[in-house]
Amino acid sequence: MKFEAIARETVLLDPNNDMARKDIPNEIRKDPLTGKTSRICHFRELKWKKPDIEKLIAGTENWCPFCPDKVLKVTPCFPPEIVPEGRMILDDKILFPNIAPYDRLGAVATLGSRHYIPMIDIDPQQIAAGFQLALNYFRHLHAINHPESIYHLVSWNYMPASGSSIIHPHLQVFPSSFAPNRLREELEAAETYMDRTGKNYWDDLVQVEKENRDRFLGEIGRTAWLSVFAPLGAAGDVAAVVDGVRSTLDLTAKDLKDLATGLTKLMAAYDRMGIYNFNMSFFAGSQKDDPWAACSVKASVWHSRKK
Repeated sequence: MKFEAIARETVLLDPNNDMARKDIPNEIRKDPLTGKTSRICHFRELKWKKPDIEKLIAGTENWCPFCPDKVLKVTPCFPPEIVPEGRMILDDKILFPNIAPYDRLGAVATLGSRHYIPMIDIDPQQIAAGFQLALNYFRHLHAINHPESIYHLVSWNYMPASGSSIIHPHLQVFPSSFAPNRLREELEAAETYMDRTGKNYWDDLVQVEKENRDRFLGEIGRTAWLSVFAPLGAAGDVAAVVDGVRSTLDLTAKDLKDLATGLTKLMAAYDRMGIYNFNMSFFAGSQKDDPWAACSVKASVWHSRKK
């Protein structure tokens, strides 16, 4: 496995030092799986100032459709041939069709009744239960042999800067017979890797990162946590690779708890950096995929800054 980094530099005359010549290093890195490039800069501390959160959330609970006084009144229901009860409920978490769906069976799962939860206050069990509700939906569709029950995807945009339109914590949940672009690219690249090497890419990646220790963050259960070599986000990305499974449907309750526990540790680290938002997505193969996808259930977390 090759981790290719191309060293480059920017040369300028520095106005903070009497226009003296200054060389600023940077890198272009190639993702070892897909070959896509990422630009890495080393000239600034990864520290940000949080906005006024109270001002950001003030009054939003008055119109929030996911709060307990409104969620069962204003959110849509599934038709009876999809979910006979209309919605799926697990404790205080509710799953219902997305009124602005990304796909035929797009859904939203709330993470409880509390309208705003700071990242450092989100409990792993709360996240795990949200994941479990999404998995209940996927397994139900799988049991009724719905044609869209191929790829089972979960994503989470936490706070508006990550692209979320509603403060109330919630997951985007959708099964689809069409893999999204990034997932399709990764699955195809993993198949090519298997054809070329006879090995599973994700097995190799975890092994190599554990050996070199540069980006290996640790393990929780059978989930390995890695900092991504060629990240998308400004603060770097983190990937959690679950060993021995090929699709979201194969995840166990313990896997979900382990993923949630790792996420809360990552949220705490983000908070220390002044980051208050993140994006997370599951990237998983289908149960029909060949064995090269057997370890490709991956949760990716990244920080996106929008001005």
